[in-house]
Amino acid sequence: MKEVYIETYGCQMNVADTEVIFSILEKEGYHRCEDIDRADIIMANTCSIRDNAEQRILGRIEQFVLQRKSRPVIIGILGCMAERMKEQLLSGGKVDIVAGPDAYRRLPQLLEAAADGHPQIDVILSREETYADISPLRLDKNGVSAYISIMRGCNNVCSYCVVPYTRGVERSRDCSSIVREACECVQKGYREVTLLGQNVDSYHFGDVDFAGLLEMVARISPQLRLRFSTSNPQDISDSVLKVMASYPNICHHIHLPVQSGSDRILEKMRRRYSRAWYLERVARIREYMPDCAISTDVIAGFCSETEEDHQLTLSLFEEVRFDAAFMFYYSERPGTLAAKKYPDDVPIEVKTRRLNEIIALQNRLSLESNRADLGKVFEVLVEGPSKKGGQLCGRAGNNKMCVWVDETHKAGDYVNVKVVDCSQATLLCELI
Repeated sequence: MKEVYIETYGCQMNVADTEVIFSILEKEGYHRCEDIDRADIIMANTCSIRDNAEQRILGRIEQFVLQRKSRPVIIGILGCMAERMKEQLLSGGKVDIVAGPDAYRRLPQLLEAAADGHPQIDVILSREETYADISPLRLDKNGVSAYISIMRGCNNVCSYCVVPYTRGVERSRDCSSIVREACECVQKGYREVTLLGQNVDSYHFGDVDFAGLLEMVARISPQLRLRFSTSNPQDISDSVLKVMASYPNICHHIHLPVQSGSDRILEKMRRRYSRAWYLERVARIREYMPDCAISTDVIAGFCSETEEDHQLTLSLFEEVRFDAAFMFYYSERPGTLAAKKYPDDVPIEVKTRRLNEIIALQNRLSLESNRADLGKVFEVLVEGPSKKGGQLCGRAGNNKMCVWVDETHKAGDYVNVKVVDCSQATLLCELI
C-alpha cells in the first residue's frame, strides 16, 4: 500500500507541511498519487481555524470511506484538526491514523501499524520540531513559487485563536537551513519564495532576527523574488521595513491582520496593540515604501461587539484603504480563552449583516486601489495560463493579479505589463 493521496486545507503553512509529508514518505518508498480513486492511502491535512472548515473535513471523511467499497484503503487525518479532535476522529472507526503537526516524521511507522489493522494516534506537540533538515517535495506544478517555513507554533494566544493549542509553542528554525532551502529553490529554477510563519516578525535564531533573515535570503539572487506572511502589528519593526525598501527583489506587500478597529474589542481579543498603534505602523510602512500594498484579516461579530465597535472597524478600513482583505464572522473555537470567558452573544444575523457591510466596503476599496494603478507599468512573474485562452497571469510585486494576452512567454518568465483596465480583483494589462 504505497500510493498516497493528500488533500490540503487551510493556510499556506499547511501546503508547506504537505510538501514535507510527501518528502518524508517518499524516502520510505511511498509515492504521491493525484487520483483518489487509485490511492492506497487517503489523507487530509486539515485546518481548525473556523467551524465550517472542520465540518467540511468531516464531510470529506464520509467520501473517503466510500473508497473502501472497491479496495482496502487507509484513511488519515493530519494537522490542526487532528490535534484538536483526536478522540472524536478515532472513535467512529472510519479513520485509521490521527497525526498532529509535529508527528509527521513518524508517519511511516504509523502507516505500517495501521496497515496491520491497528488504528494509530500521535498528537504530541514538540518544543523543538521545525523539520529544518527535510527538503520538501514541491507541489507547484509550474515550478515557479515555493513556500519555506521559517518557524512553527505561536506564543501570542489571542483569545479567539486555536493555533497555539493545535501547533504548539513558537520556535524558530535555524537560519542556515532556511538559506540552504532557498538556494535549493533557485537551483531547481524557482523564481519566488514565500517565508512562512504564524508571526514572522518574532523570528529569532541566535543573533539573527527577521530583518536579518530577510536580508540573507534577499542576497541569494536578485532574480529570486521574496515574499513573507504573516506579520503581527505589534511586532513588525522599522528594521524589517528598511530591508524591504533596500532590496528590489523583496515584494512590496505586507499582510497585516487588524481583526477589529475597536480598542475594546482588540483588548478582548488579546491582540496586544491598539488602533492608534496599528495606524502608526501603516504610516511607517508607507513612509518607507509609498507603493507598498497592505492586506488584512478582520473578524466581524466578536463577543460583545456593539454597533459602535463595528463602525470603528469600518472607519479604520476607510482610513487605511486596504488593497485586499480576508473577512469572516466570528466562529467560536472550543478550548480557546474566548470560548471559556466570553459568551458568543452576537446573533448570527447581526454577524452576517456586519460582515456583508465590511465586504461591500472592501470591494469598493479594492476597485479604487486597482483603478489607481491604471496606466502604471509593473514587472510581473508569469505563473501560467489564465482561465481565458491566449492569456497569461501572474502577480506584480504588490501581490495584485495581472492578466494579459501573451503567446510568447511561459511560467517563470519576468515580463513588464501596462495596466489598461481592472476589476476589483484583477488588473487587466497589455504586454510592454
